[in-house]
Amino acid sequence: MSDKHPIISITGSSGAGTTSVKRIFEQIFRRENVAAAFIEGDAFHRYDRAAMKAKVAEEEARGNPNFTHFNAAANELETLEQIFEQYGRTGTGRTRTYVHDEDEAALYGKPPGTFTPWREFEPSDLLFYEGLHGCAVTDEVDLARHADLRIGVVPVINLEWIQKIHRDRASRGYSTEAVMDVILRRMPDYVHYIVPQFSRTNINFQRVPIVDTSNPFVARWIPTPDESMLVIRFANPRGIDFPYLLSMIHDSFMSRPNSIVVPGNKLDLAMQLILTPLILQLMERRRRAA
Repeated sequence: MSDKHPIISITGSSGAGTTSVKRIFEQIFRRENVAAAFIEGDAFHRYDRAAMKAKVAEEEARGNPNFTHFNAAANELETLEQIFEQYGRTGTGRTRTYVHDEDEAALYGKPPGTFTPWREFEPSDLLFYEGLHGCAVTDEVDLARHADLRIGVVPVINLEWIQKIHRDRASRGYSTEAVMDVILRRMPDYVHYIVPQFSRTNINFQRVPIVDTSNPFVARWIPTPDESMLVIRFANPRGIDFPYLLSMIHDSFMSRPNSIVVPGNKLDLAMQLILTPLILQLMERRRRAA
């Protein structure tokens, strides 16, 4: 952690909605005139798409059918921790981009499934990470200790599966059966590497549908925000002005002393109200340390 060069880490699994949360942070950064350097977790995959396919086949031949991008060994977490540590000390570092599709290929001039060259950060006030492993702790790395603000984005599991099925069918041309296979292969790594991170966060945002999602593999539609509630859990509720939040977010209520429940369509408002003061606190700490 660093007063002078703070780090914000957004952690969530594939299809959880971290990209939408990133857009809300970008709005706050623009409004408050905060210059952020950005890291995408996919940039630290250890293998490009072709090499990962070969690695998965190799692991299957060795009797391990569950090697996925959720696994720490499939990612360069040591490099990511070095960059977190360097940024906390000096405010400098580097990143790259994993090219997902043809649109990004046109933007970056690299084929889908490959990486762009490494590039140095522009001068910035803070570092913003969004991806799978922002709070990961293993025998080799401890990324959570470097982040000054740790946010979990956690839909309930059936909603997460529905979102992934619809996204992968629409954008990647996968069949439902193919997505089911991916989900099943990921489950051990999800349990061992993704879920524990949500106990290391400062705040979790969890979307819970209020419609039937009992069989996510036949769901015709993704539950909308209007068909959801949002459970917001604070690891340390001290200093959180819950009466103010309840007065500003209509139809919200406290479910536990450290948790507030708000309508799903109030995600943007809730995050703006909760996160803006925390970001400004980081900037004030940075100003005092400079």
